[in-house]
Amino acid sequence: MRIRGFAAGLAGLLLGVSPALAASGTLVLYTSQPDRIAAQTVRAFEAQDPGVHVRIFRSGTTQVMNKLGAEFLAGRPQADVLLIADAMSMQALKQQGRLLADHSVSVKAFPAGAYDPGRTYFGTKLITTGIVYNTHAPFVPVSWRDLLKPAAKGEVVLPSPLYSGAAMITLGAFEQNKALGPGYFKRLAAGGAVSLPGNGGVLSAVAGGQKMFGIVVDFMALNAAAKGSPVKFVFPTEGVTAVTEPVAILKTARNIPAAKAFVAFLLSRKGQELAVRQGFLPARRGVAPPPAFPAGAQIRLMPTDIAKILADSKTLKQRFSDLFGG
Repeated sequence: MRIRGFAAGLAGLLLGVSPALAASGTLVLYTSQPDRIAAQTVRAFEAQDPGVHVRIFRSGTTQVMNKLGAEFLAGRPQADVLLIADAMSMQALKQQGRLLADHSVSVKAFPAGAYDPGRTYFGTKLITTGIVYNTHAPFVPVSWRDLLKPAAKGEVVLPSPLYSGAAMITLGAFEQNKALGPGYFKRLAAGGAVSLPGNGGVLSAVAGGQKMFGIVVDFMALNAAAKGSPVKFVFPTEGVTAVTEPVAILKTARNIPAAKAFVAFLLSRKGQELAVRQGFLPARRGVAPPPAFPAGAQIRLMPTDIAKILADSKTLKQRFSDLFGG
């Protein structure tokens, strides 16, 4: 038995998959997670894999991508792993051949829209976009089409895709949606809808009563409602779009075993339960959502072709700017 155990361990070493050596050393993480959440994520991973020390560069997605781009130009990329806000940035890196495909993790518990079919990036949560409404609104919306009703005229506010990655994905997904059609945002503009730079401004306008309806990311509205703000959030019947906060390993990673362990942790039940404690909807099926999420809510992901949105992004932004202004 000892000989067989030694032989198995030796085989593991030769194959580079020895459990004892699989995750150790320094892991360099570039992330756009907020400071507090990034620190929680790293602490939880290091507690599970104490042989790994994570070194973080943290900033907004644009700044992370700018730093990475400069490092690529210099021929000295430093990051092993990226954990950033939206899949469009990951898709661009994939098309540049910068990401490592990782088939070592199971995606059976994840919806198809939450990860790249080529396994180069994986969504770690679902930050969906739906409808927020003021509790004094003239009606309770249940459908995206409800924002086009005469009673909603001049009462809708939405974030601009010129500033918000989540808003860009929403715009692109609606353009691809046969039921809603590419004319949806044109009809919103015709009905007096106005655009603000970010989701925070949208929520403030609805909570303050300046507008009765808004298009916004889920956790902002749900957390505000839980704290007593006069707003409620709706997951429209046609489905919602989602920012998945994807994680990916660079092909130039220096510590691939630790990088794979980090990805596996984020996608594991333990990692997904951490996301829930941080207030986010888990991407993994079978993990209960945060208490702020309405019990029994039917959350349906709208089909979204990220590669097409990336290819059409300049056209989509110009069209939106023509409708709502820059």
